[in-house]
Amino acid sequence: MSELAQYIATNLRSLRERRSLTQVQLAKHCALPRPTIANLESGGANPTIKVLSKIAAALQVPIEELINKPKAEWTRYAAGSLATKSRGAASVSVLIPDKIPGIEFERMRITAGGRMQGSPHRAGTREYLCCETGEITLFVNGEEVRLEEGDVVVFRGDQKHSYVNAGKGEAVGYSVVVV
Repeated sequence: MSELAQYIATNLRSLRERRSLTQVQLAKHCALPRPTIANLESGGANPTIKVLSKIAAALQVPIEELINKPKAEWTRYAAGSLATKSRGAASVSVLIPDKIPGIEFERMRITAGGRMQGSPHRAGTREYLCCETGEITLFVNGEEVRLEEGDVVVFRGDQKHSYVNAGKGEAVGYSVVVV
């Protein structure tokens, strides 16, 4: 397969999927047979300018977007640009900017001697707490679990819980909640 055929295959598949189109739907929009789309996406076709033009028009992109080297898809979020909320002696920052059903990933910074009350989550929820720096004591349903740097604890997130930094410096931890 040539480099150009691979570029077309990768770009076409990506553009089609981002628009939630099947090969059949795209073929109808382009007035082309579905096997033509399938062959292009497999890298096994050598399309004419007319075919590329029809596909580009249907996808509402310039032809160059089909034939150029595929671009990496990424988004950078600068420090401090994601939501952070204060919760008593702690600040909690969101680490996944996209809404992913059933998952929360947050960074907690707790001041020395500070406490943060957790909120019980839905029934069946698991919470994973990792202590990155300092020490964090987790109080969960009347029990106490002390974490030091690198420690991880897993607990039912639907229980009453809180986090305490009994250390002399700031503690940083990560919480992953999975419903």
